[in-house]
Amino acid sequence: MNECPSRARKVLPEVTITSPSPTSRTTRTGDRKLDTRPFVVVPCHNEERRLDADRLLELVDSGSTRVLFVDDGSTDATAAVLGRVAASSLDVDVLQLARNHGKAEAIRQGLLRGFDEGAAIVGYLDADLATPPQEFLRLVALLQSRDDLDCVLAARVALLGRRIRRRAHRHYLGRVFATLASIILRIPVYDTQCGAKAFRASPALREAIAVPFRSSWVFDVELIGRLLRGSPKAPPVPLAAFEEMPLREWRDVSGSSLRVRDMARAFVDLMAVGYRLERSRPVRKV
Repeated sequence: MNECPSRARKVLPEVTITSPSPTSRTTRTGDRKLDTRPFVVVPCHNEERRLDADRLLELVDSGSTRVLFVDDGSTDATAAVLGRVAASSLDVDVLQLARNHGKAEAIRQGLLRGFDEGAAIVGYLDADLATPPQEFLRLVALLQSRDDLDCVLAARVALLGRRIRRRAHRHYLGRVFATLASIILRIPVYDTQCGAKAFRASPALREAIAVPFRSSWVFDVELIGRLLRGSPKAPPVPLAAFEEMPLREWRDVSGSSLRVRDMARAFVDLMAVGYRLERSRPVRKV
């Protein structure tokens, strides 16, 4: 891929912890410089053979977005691959977890880092790029263009003129799952499980990720539920502040570790998340 003129170069060790870019748009708080640009978390676990460095760097081609890869205790050469990707751009960094915590915690840790660095928008994207980088940037652009939105969720909807390539059994299991998630959350959501979401870095989101998720499999539902529920420290996010954006392109990527028995476990987790959310709903006074 041709070099993008806006992509700055740096020399880094194979694994690096986030450092501010000299080209960042920053504000000063005390002695710290905070970078307000959108912050994308990409969780990785044993992704050595599937990481597409050139395509991942499309996320930072414009210089308007930063990427944090969270290496979730990989046992293959993922750390070395991520180190090379980070070395090619000042807007890419790596957070390495000493052991495998699971996707939910890897994303939570990454989002917290985005808050610490002052990002105005944070989000996450699967490392396999089933959702292409340019589609994720559309999520961010929609959120930036609408002050009334706090959360934009990617939705895999097979429409004419769109390229949504999904295995049939996954599609139908996914529709059953999405229907149950919609009932549990009490909102007409179409797709909770697409691995691309963008959020305004609000106090409500900060509180929603303050403690680890109880579910590793359906943490997306748990996160949406926490935002809708609110907390003693932050009001709930109104339903009107959520929007689903149908993707123009999405594809199942070979090598995914998700199996039918994993889907069964996800359904069990979904019921448990629903039970916990129901118990924690505030009692309305009549």
